[in-house]
Amino acid sequence: MKYVSTRGNYQPVSAADAIRLGMVPTGGLFVPEKIPAFSKEELAKLVGKSYQDVAQQILAEFLTDYTMKELAEAVSLAYNEKSFGAQEIAPYVKLDEQSYVLELWHGPTAAFKDMALQLMPHLLVKAIEKVDLDKEVVILVATSGDTGKAALEGFKDVKGVRIIVFYPAGGVSKVQEEQMVTTTGTNTSVVAVEGNFDDCQSSVKEIFGDQEFKELLEQNDYQFSSANSINWGRLVPQIIYYFASYADLVADDQLELGEQINISVPTGNFGNILAAYYAYRMGLPVNKFICASNDNKVLTDFLKTGVYDSNRDFKKTISPSMDILISSNLERFLFELTDHDAAKIEKWYHDLEQNGKFKVGQAVQDKMQELFVGEYATEEETLTTIKQIYESKEYVVDTHTAVGIKAYQKYLSDYDDLTTTVIDSTASPYKFSQAVLEALQGELETEDEFEILNQLEELTGLEIHRGLKDLDRKEVRHDRGCQTGEIREQIKEILQLK
Repeated sequence: MKYVSTRGNYQPVSAADAIRLGMVPTGGLFVPEKIPAFSKEELAKLVGKSYQDVAQQILAEFLTDYTMKELAEAVSLAYNEKSFGAQEIAPYVKLDEQSYVLELWHGPTAAFKDMALQLMPHLLVKAIEKVDLDKEVVILVATSGDTGKAALEGFKDVKGVRIIVFYPAGGVSKVQEEQMVTTTGTNTSVVAVEGNFDDCQSSVKEIFGDQEFKELLEQNDYQFSSANSINWGRLVPQIIYYFASYADLVADDQLELGEQINISVPTGNFGNILAAYYAYRMGLPVNKFICASNDNKVLTDFLKTGVYDSNRDFKKTISPSMDILISSNLERFLFELTDHDAAKIEKWYHDLEQNGKFKVGQAVQDKMQELFVGEYATEEETLTTIKQIYESKEYVVDTHTAVGIKAYQKYLSDYDDLTTTVIDSTASPYKFSQAVLEALQGELETEDEFEILNQLEELTGLEIHRGLKDLDRKEVRHDRGCQTGEIREQIKEILQLK
């Protein structure tokens, strides 16, 4: 399996090279040259299998230059009871007769990013070995909250790797920030950036494309890579849980084999829902994808109009991991919808860079709307949904999961669709405990997020996630901060570049 650039500006590379490089050095993202397909018979063979077995099966289709032994080792190191606190890696909860919540937050940092970032470091280490790289790999991460800690946790103390995480100052929850700044590991660095997530992400992507800066790194025996979902090694593990959850539902007699499902995904950078789309292209029976946004509803508007327009006010919301106006993985999706038309992608993304927007043609818009529905939830709707689900189902959801549920409810009000639906739950309620507790009981008596964790546990009986306990007692190990334009200088200082 070879990987090609979405902009047609780089030679095809192996899976190991795509993972090692992170993104296309000349701009663009790596995608598989072709998408493998599972027959109904092959899908049936996944039923009753463990998460680890399903993972190996999916990875083997895409990472063809890795041996089965290498994949088995990586999967075993990533998905185990120690990392995920239980034998079930991605359990589901039945909300009602036709909807299920897929809990993707049982990893060490209480967010769905663990599903990929517990595996990706092992894939990267194998990739480095395969190409006999004599340079230390520097992982640059821009985070809206969850990716940062998950990447730090996955890569800390990994030999031959340094990781530097940039997050928007004041743009993540206190719990998310404490998770990052208390991270241990001799190879980790964390920097707060004045600006929003898009500022962080755009700056990091710009640095990836800066040839002069890359040459400076190489002179100092370093090479860049990425742990954001722009890296195929971050995206491919996310395909696994869609197949695993479908197989579990069939095994538990909640679905008939071959029966279609809807998938509702709270969406920011478009990686999680794109993984679901790749699963569909591989043969997972999907009827509709519900792309759920918060008040930063650039994707909702795009799916309805065919115009992607980032020229709008950026809003800080109670679902901060979705506070994104430039969704990087949309580029891969459009590349697939245009049958790998790199010239179109190049033009659209040039327009986005120059004018902050682009428009796809009617044919592409029609293709999108056959499969995808864009819905969004306001702040008030998100809080109301948290309360409604708790009171009616005795089930606690975080602010992002609530967006996914509300978007699904809006979809149902517009379409008479009784298709079984899987709703991604992307974070533990305790990651956003202030908003969750406020939704459940009204105005809070304290602003201390760690006291709020305890109050939420007392109210709901849901145990605080192990990765969030006693965070306030841990030593702050990272206190760097900078302006957006100073990110390069921070990297030079951290790596002691000459």
